[in-house]
Amino acid sequence: MNPVDTYFLNQKEPYQSIMLFVRSIILKTLPEVTERYSYKIPFYNCHNKPMIYLNILKGTNYVDVAFVQGVLLEKKFPILKNDNKRKQVRSVQLKNLEDLEYDNFVALLLEASKVLSESKRAWFIG
Repeated sequence: MNPVDTYFLNQKEPYQSIMLFVRSIILKTLPEVTERYSYKIPFYNCHNKPMIYLNILKGTNYVDVAFVQGVLLEKKFPILKNDNKRKQVRSVQLKNLEDLEYDNFVALLLEASKVLSESKRAWFIG
């Protein structure tokens, strides 16, 4: 079993179901995306750059679906939050499956891929 599968299967519910559902949407919406395990969490690369990662931050009760270039997307997609004082990353916080608005999330994925394809590098704020 690959490290990403192991990571997901080791999560408690409801986090496991949320992460597997988000993963399926990402892979279905963006067939060009590559999944990798880095920094002990799943990352999704698009255009050879990191685009999204999934995490459960310590002390929280939600899955953090973090968009690397989220700061460029937050005006168009107010669902993106910056609760952790991050300079560039913005995230969708999911406590349960019902928190995910499917069509809006797909639109966010497509826009994130477009923005990333036009960027010279994924991490642009130091």
